[in-house]
Amino acid sequence: MSTDQPVLSLSDVDVHFEKSGGGLNPFADQPTVRAVDGVSLDIGSNDVVAIVGESGSGKTTLGKTAVGLQQPTGGSISYRGQDIWEAKKWRSNPEIPFEEIRRSLQIIHQDPGAALNPNRTVMSSLAAPLKRWQPDLDSEDREARILHFIERVGMSPPEDYAHRYPHQLSGGEKQRVALVRALLMNPDVILADEAVSALDVSLRVEMMDLMLELQEGFDTSFLFISHDLSNARYIAEHAGGRLGVMYLGELVELGPADEVLQNPQHPYTKVLKWATPELGVDEGPSEPPVREIDIPDPVNPPAGCRFHTRCPNATEQCRTAAPAATAVDGDERHQVACYRATEDDAYWNSTPLDGATLDDGAAGEH
Repeated sequence: MSTDQPVLSLSDVDVHFEKSGGGLNPFADQPTVRAVDGVSLDIGSNDVVAIVGESGSGKTTLGKTAVGLQQPTGGSISYRGQDIWEAKKWRSNPEIPFEEIRRSLQIIHQDPGAALNPNRTVMSSLAAPLKRWQPDLDSEDREARILHFIERVGMSPPEDYAHRYPHQLSGGEKQRVALVRALLMNPDVILADEAVSALDVSLRVEMMDLMLELQEGFDTSFLFISHDLSNARYIAEHAGGRLGVMYLGELVELGPADEVLQNPQHPYTKVLKWATPELGVDEGPSEPPVREIDIPDPVNPPAGCRFHTRCPNATEQCRTAAPAATAVDGDERHQVACYRATEDDAYWNSTPLDGATLDDGAAGEH
């Protein structure tokens, strides 16, 4: 992980949507979905950050907002110090033009087949962005570069794959083509949005290994989005990167992958770990460590800590005020938004909610 000045900086970012279908009256106020709420995150060069959370946690919206595909409703996003949306509006004569920012921030979708034109060959699909962003390349140089990249991602002989149509490729091959398309732009950050979830388990590992191998060669960073903790853990641990946990639009825990998994501080992180058999949790509870299974409605999230309605360790304080992110044991790299991370917090003298307890019996707990 790089310690350089961040390539991308998200500062207190909100993304709120009006939910359609709010009723029969088209003039009535529509309910608002707080998809992302107050998230701050820095991504450095040659960095890997894996974001995990249940469906509806806001992780995909966060990822698309980070790479400039979704405008935030609050906060700011900067690329190398340049506010992305100020650059798009051409305010203050930006030092970095928005077109350059967009080229530097790429995405690999969950379904690469839907992102590839079924009527174009692989060569034609890959040539299109090169024609736009590097018009100085002649057709021969462009083709040579594309063939080099196709072979670099393990599709050989490249000439064979270059002239196939998407329906002639397997799911893994389509995903490799999507990776090539992103890398052809020589990006600083690639958003991999559930990029391996549709692949077989063996192909997931192969694809993640390929991403990490190419990351080193191209000096790019990955923002990896997944609902599967085992996938997020694999890529973050093997890259020496960070693991972030999202819940109802908030980033509740963030830190080095091994620290977050070996010493999870947020009760929701413990739920995800419990639900991931691959992590080898043999001595944990036989039942999920939550009071309620159902996730609250993001249109009307709980007050205070949003996890308090399900948390086995929630107190009255948890439902009256939201905890701020704090360093775990003084380590600024590992941050958690939970009162339990602070030994002398008033939380410890607050009344537990029905069915909750202050002590969950975990090693190292207060």
